[in-house]
Amino acid sequence: MSDKKMIKKAIELSEESIAIGGYPVGAVVTQGGKIVSTGLSDGKQLCDATSHAETAAIRAASKKLNKRNLDDVVLYSSLEPCVMCFMSSFWAYIPKVVFACAKNRPCSNYNEGGHNIFDLNKKNRREIELVHFKELEDEALEIINEWEKSL
Repeated sequence: MSDKKMIKKAIELSEESIAIGGYPVGAVVTQGGKIVSTGLSDGKQLCDATSHAETAAIRAASKKLNKRNLDDVVLYSSLEPCVMCFMSSFWAYIPKVVFACAKNRPCSNYNEGGHNIFDLNKKNRREIELVHFKELEDEALEIINEWEKSL
């Protein structure tokens, strides 16, 4: 499947995440173009600060594929991953992360602040291919903005 289809799926999942009381982020892990797992940002419901959409999708992919090293998958997210999710991708050996909405687009409620995963990526011993899929950025941002208005 194409990056566009997978990002669209991640954006749909961001709406599901809101529906369960989570943050407006959805994630998809694919292998060979097929969906292996998905994730919602359900940390509040699980009382688990580490349960972001990306980490949930990574955990589910590792479990389904029965391996820790996910060097043959792609992670898609509706929003640029936070530092924790980016480093989870690094430790899982995910070679490519594609996201729709850049972290500088949403309002102040985004996440950890001024950290830059692109700079961090350059300092790692192995770089992840980071792709900002701008074509659907406004669609992802609209969901985030609507969620923030409802707070």
